[in-house]
Amino acid sequence: MPQTSFPIIAITSGEPAGIGPDIIISASQDAFPARLIVLADPAVIEARANALGIDIHINICSSVDDCPVHKSGSIDILPISASAPVEAGVLDVKNAPYVLETLSEAAKGCLDDRFDAIVTPPVHKGILCESGEHFSGHTEFFQTLCNSPQVIMMLASDAMKVALVTTHLPLKDISDAITPDTIRLVARGLNKDLINRYGITKPTILVCGLNPHAGEDGHLGMEEIEIISPTLDSLRNEGINLIGPLPADTLFTEKYLKEADCVLAMYHDQGLPVLKYSGFGNAVNITLGLPIIRTSVDHGTALDLAGTGQANDGSLKVAITHAIEMANNAKKASI
Repeated sequence: MPQTSFPIIAITSGEPAGIGPDIIISASQDAFPARLIVLADPAVIEARANALGIDIHINICSSVDDCPVHKSGSIDILPISASAPVEAGVLDVKNAPYVLETLSEAAKGCLDDRFDAIVTPPVHKGILCESGEHFSGHTEFFQTLCNSPQVIMMLASDAMKVALVTTHLPLKDISDAITPDTIRLVARGLNKDLINRYGITKPTILVCGLNPHAGEDGHLGMEEIEIISPTLDSLRNEGINLIGPLPADTLFTEKYLKEADCVLAMYHDQGLPVLKYSGFGNAVNITLGLPIIRTSVDHGTALDLAGTGQANDGSLKVAITHAIEMANNAKKASI
């Protein structure tokens, strides 16, 4: 198969003091049907590989064209220099610009068609905010950079896919954020990307209610009656297959999940604890609604594990696999 037939996946390096370099090095021992290009400081990757005792071939590329199809045991790097020396497990705010540059360059590369998708290891939100940047998460960062009106956070495991109407909000603000416009934007975007990026012809989406027992006919809250149900009815008239609103405490059971392609939860901690319980360490975080494809790991920087050889690369490998699948489906959908 010619090299141009393989999707080009950009992998950012994450927080350099965390396990990002470790899991990139570990995952690179596997073969993937793609051109994997790591945006990182080669010296950071080399030093961490030495600390882990892993023999890895580093190929430094001057452009995307220099990076071949991935081979196990090798890492192809588009070099970006760290701002300060990196010590495993020790945060340094001076490296915040380096982390943000890898994210920006990866996104710009997707926007100008040099890359087909981005995979992101974990960053440390606190250290980025401490540097003076307002950074609430990868999702919001890429939304701003891509000028997207609405993005959708979705996590996927072998057992299920869960998307969110709202993301990183305090619990007290969620009810006000559940509006007809937001539900419409998220449901339409989710349906579209399940078709175009996952190849599902007519997705079935289960929708959680906001309140316990989906409001119990208004006795436990009126959002389902006044906002959620009427909006879902209008979306069904557009041909989107939505089931709900359903009580979240019973929706996540085999009876419902076996008939569904995705669950749409109203807020972060309504849907994600269930998914992470069933698949933590082997799940993937996906940002839908962007003009680019982005997947990520389902865990944090794990500073205490950096450089120890104990970091689990399972979620990164799943994120890479999903990025490849989505990139290939997107190409098919565009033909």
